[in-house]
Amino acid sequence: MLGDITAAGELYIVTGYTDMRKSIDGLCAIVEDQLHMDPRRSALYLFCGKRCDRVKALLWENDGFVLLYKRMEVKGRFRWPRSSQEVRQLTWQQFDWLMSGLEIEQPKAFKTP
Repeated sequence: MLGDITAAGELYIVTGYTDMRKSIDGLCAIVEDQLHMDPRRSALYLFCGKRCDRVKALLWENDGFVLLYKRMEVKGRFRWPRSSQEVRQLTWQQFDWLMSGLEIEQPKAFKTP
């Protein structure tokens, strides 16, 4: 199904700033060259620009790439980790927090054993 992110086996957030003018080829180049990962694996890669109100997601499906773009229309920003250009693996819970405008680390949340 087109853009079904639940098909992704892993979630990765690319911390720091990403040039949001980049399209599929530019984002694939970041994944390959800077992160030394294969963009064709069953994973969802998340990118964010300086304004923190837009997110791009790169997803490989069996026959090609899907580029998803979300622009917030409500007042607020994504709480994007701004450490150096690195990649962090996320859980689905952390993804949900991030898309809800929360930090990906919630110290008061219950931890799974």
